Amino acid sequence: RAGGLMLPIEKLEQLARRYTELEEMLCRADVLSDRARSSKLNKERSDLEPVVVALGRYRDVERKIRESQEALDDPELRDLAQSELTELNGERDRLEQAIQLLLLPPDPNERKNTILEIRSAEGGEEAALFAADLFRMYTRYAERKGWKVEILSQSDSATGGLKECIALVTGRDVYAQLRFEGGVHRVQRVPATETQGRIHTSTATVAVLPEADEVEVHVEEKDLEISIAASGGPGGQGVNTTNSAVQILHKPSGIIVKCQDERSQLKNKSKAMKVLRARLLDVEREKQDKAEAATRKSMVSTGERSQKIRTYNYPQNRVTDHRIRLTLNKLDRIIEGDLDELVTALRTSYQAERLQDAGVAMAGPPRHAADDADAEP
Repeated sequence: RAGGLMLPIEKLEQLARRYTELEEMLCRADVLSDRARSSKLNKERSDLEPVVVALGRYRDVERKIRESQEALDDPELRDLAQSELTELNGERDRLEQAIQLLLLPPDPNERKNTILEIRSAEGGEEAALFAADLFRMYTRYAERKGWKVEILSQSDSATGGLKECIALVTGRDVYAQLRFEGGVHRVQRVPATETQGRIHTSTATVAVLPEADEVEVHVEEKDLEISIAASGGPGGQGVNTTNSAVQILHKPSGIIVKCQDERSQLKNKSKAMKVLRARLLDVEREKQDKAEAATRKSMVSTGERSQKIRTYNYPQNRVTDHRIRLTLNKLDRIIEGDLDELVTALRTSYQAERLQDAGVAMAGPPRHAADDADAEP
């Protein structure tokens, strides 16, 4: 149509026909009696449903637009019809963008569980306290989403902060929601130990890795060097006297993973292997990201964790995400797990870029003027 996006209507109609066909098949006795087949067809139907629903809404809006255009010829209805047309055209644009996005190839990692790694960086004990604040923030966010957080490995600092924490986050669309949290997080605040009231700057790093299964990442036993040691940290005397901590060295990559969980050596090895597979999968993904970077610059980087992505300014109750220049004056709520606005803005920015790469125009994410102090390189 003139002045709008060109949707692949023929392809969409084929998908709609396939959806109807699947619904009919799933009512048949021979399909219902075959669990494997019905499960496969149900998944295909579920994947098609958002596209078919959006297409139905799009057709309905198109019909209303035609009716409003016809009403323009009636002097008594012209003003009302013009007002409706403005609103309907905006809704049609949004639906076209949504449909184009639904037609893009899905990211196979989107629905995966996630290995979340948080480490203190520059700033000593204050950085460790900030790392603990970040872990609590993500834990609170997970609670809001109904996810489960399981600590795989943790190293505490002397003042109750975190030197390092590795956790497995499981639930619906975990990686899709957390994928853009990876990077360097910076905090600006007055530490509890600061007597002069001066603002200090500290950093912590966050890594977000999709959980990998054995099919995706095959690890040869001969490539592993496994060592057992006494567990340390909280847990009572039994922990300190039991050789249950497991350290795994993956010799080809040099990656070292250590996990400890009370007295269970077997459980520690299983957890360590989860982390190892996730890191190996991430190495392969970074290679692909770098290859793609030669032809495409990512607005929301998923491969580079060396960059500073966000600043938490406590004196001004402000959080700034530097990748999309989004500033929110509600740090007190964000640090308690209210991450929805940040997550939505980052995902919208990423989706806009994917559509742009596919040759589809899309309005960018909501942007707020970032404070100059927070936007420094």
